[in-house]
Amino acid sequence: MEGKNFTILCVDDEPSILNALNRLLRKEQYDLLFANSGKEGLEILKENQVQMVISDQRMPGMSGTDFLAIVKDTYPDALRVILTGYSDIDSITESINKGNIYKFFFKPWNDLQLKSEIRQILDQQALKQINRQMDKTILKQNDQLQKIDENLEQMVNTRTHELEIKNHMLALSHAILEDLPMAVIGIDIEGIIVTANKMALKKLSHRGVEIGRPFGDFFKDGEADHVRQVFKTGEKIQIDLQETGGSAAAATLLSLTGSFKGKGVIMAMIGD
Repeated sequence: MEGKNFTILCVDDEPSILNALNRLLRKEQYDLLFANSGKEGLEILKENQVQMVISDQRMPGMSGTDFLAIVKDTYPDALRVILTGYSDIDSITESINKGNIYKFFFKPWNDLQLKSEIRQILDQQALKQINRQMDKTILKQNDQLQKIDENLEQMVNTRTHELEIKNHMLALSHAILEDLPMAVIGIDIEGIIVTANKMALKKLSHRGVEIGRPFGDFFKDGEADHVRQVFKTGEKIQIDLQETGGSAAAATLLSLTGSFKGKGVIMAMIGD
């Protein structure tokens, strides 16, 4: 990790110790802060975001363990490291058990070991921060995905309801067409009979009209010519269908309108 991402506060009442830590860590490119007492260290922490606090144990007024206990309660994300002598091991162990101290080093320390340990601790902390941020991002994305799923479900439900209404309307329209008191035949632009209600099938039963078959199979050439004329001009035409025995049945041919203009023709015949 890049050392410049971290700020370290060093606290000791001996200037020689602070100078030694400065010489040891400045080449690591950390941002270094220094305090001569626990009280001064707390004032510095109020004004700076610090990732690690390195404190001496034996200081006048406030011991290192007492100081770091306050740091833990006030700045829990700051890693707490203490420098101590062998004679203080009991108090240090108690402080570690309480969670006030992350790690301790004996005086005098080994420069290479201390520098390596500090770098390793900060790198581990940085990885934890990355993991926490990733967890937050994942939770946020999960919330967003859940909202998207809820919106999609609502859209699907709305769309399903709309389709149910349209299907009902379509079925009702078909039923109305079937029961109209007139014969109705629908012809598409290819000349295929696409619909014929009950009255049409009954009225033209002698011609054997079937849905899905070409109009010309059941109607004479002249009658088919009129249908093609309506497709071409869109005008309404009255014709007489020649039946057996010389009788005639009146029929009206008219073009569909709107988006289906020029795509279909209706033949309607009133009467039994």
